[in-house]
Amino acid sequence: MQGNESIGNINLCSQVCRKSLSGCLVGPDKGFYNGGVTNNSTQIDSNLVVSQIQAFARELGFSQIGVASVDLSSAETGLLAWLQQGFHGDMAYMASHGLKRARPTELVPGTLSIITARMDYLPRATSDGWQTVEIARLSQPPEGIVSIYARGRDYHKVLRNRLQQLSDRVAFLIGPFGHRVFTDSAPVLEAELAARSGQGWRGKHTLLLNREAGSLFFLGEIYVDVSLPVSDPVQAHCGTCTACIDVCPTRAIVAPHRLDARRCISYLTIEHAGAIPLEFREPMGNRIYGCDDCQLVCPWNKFAQRSVLPDFDPREGMSGQQLVVLFEWTEAEFLKRTEGSPIRRIGFDRWQRNIAVALGNALRQGVDVTAALRRYADHPSALVREHVLWALAQNM
Repeated sequence: MQGNESIGNINLCSQVCRKSLSGCLVGPDKGFYNGGVTNNSTQIDSNLVVSQIQAFARELGFSQIGVASVDLSSAETGLLAWLQQGFHGDMAYMASHGLKRARPTELVPGTLSIITARMDYLPRATSDGWQTVEIARLSQPPEGIVSIYARGRDYHKVLRNRLQQLSDRVAFLIGPFGHRVFTDSAPVLEAELAARSGQGWRGKHTLLLNREAGSLFFLGEIYVDVSLPVSDPVQAHCGTCTACIDVCPTRAIVAPHRLDARRCISYLTIEHAGAIPLEFREPMGNRIYGCDDCQLVCPWNKFAQRSVLPDFDPREGMSGQQLVVLFEWTEAEFLKRTEGSPIRRIGFDRWQRNIAVALGNALRQGVDVTAALRRYADHPSALVREHVLWALAQNM
C-alpha cells in the first residue's frame, strides 16, 4: 500500500479539491468511509465514484469495470482440491502461494475492495466469421498457429500500464489511496474475482464468459484500501452445452469447470519447460503457442468484441506464417521479432521445440518438411534435438 493516511476505515485526503466529469467530488478532509465519500457531515454516494471510475476506464480502452469484495473463502475448497490433484503441473508457483490466492488481504494487507477490469483483445481488423476462419487454419498443416491473444503486444505490459493510469485518475478523483495493480502477475484468482464482480460467469472450460463479449478479453485488478460498493454477479448461461469439453484435442477439460493443466496445449506450449509428453504431440497439430479451440467453438464468442487498441493487432509472422519459415529464425531474429511480445518469455528453445512438433505433424499429413527438420537433427539443444528426431520419425 502507498501514499495514504488511514485512521480505522477512514482514508483521509489532504489534497486540494479535484475536478471530474461529474463536478467536484472530493476536497480537503474528504475521503472514503464505509463505502461513501465523506465531506465532514455530508456523504456522497460512492456509486457515483464507481461510475466515474468506469468512465475513466472506457477512455483507457477497458471494456468493463466491476468491484469485488475481499471475501473469497468459498473458493478455497476448490482451489485446494485442484492443487492436491496436481492439475497445476509444473507451475510450482501455483502451489507455493497456497491459499493466498483466495485471501486478498494476506497478499496486500489493508485491502478493502478489488476493482476488476476487462479489456477485449480481438484484433481491430478481424473479419466477421472469424471463428470459422480460425478453425479452418487448424486444417492447414504447413501453417503455424499462434493463439489470438499472443499475436500482438504483451498484454501484461498493456494492461499494467493502463491500470496504473486508471489508478492515477482515481487518485486525482479521491486523493491519495493505497493500491496495487495486478495483471496475471501475482497469486490472484482473476477469473473468480471477475465473476463475483459482474464481469461474467465461469464457463465449463473455466474461462470467464460475458453475454456481450464472449471470452476474448484480458482481466486485471486493482487492490485498493478504500471501501467501494460491490457489483452484482451475473447468472451463468452455458446450459447443457458441452462444446468446449468435446472439442479439446487432449481432453484437458476433465469435467465441467475442471481443467487439468498438464493436458492443456496452452500449458504444454507455454508453461511446460521440458519435453512434450508423447501422447500429446500428435493432438497439438500445428498449434505452436497456445490453443484457442475451446473458445473457437463457444457459441458466446459470436459476440466477441474487437479491441479499440492497436496493441493487439497481429505482428508480422504471428498470423498465417509457414512453419518452415518460423523454424529458420535464428535466436537473434526470434528475440527481435518477439520483443514486447508474450511469446518471448518461453525462450528460443521452447519455441523451436513447439515448431518441431508441428512440423512432425505436418510430415504425417504428407507435407514435405523433411529438409527443414534434417538441418536441425544435430541441434545443440537436447530439448530441440529430441523433438526434431521425433518429427523426422513421423514420415509415414
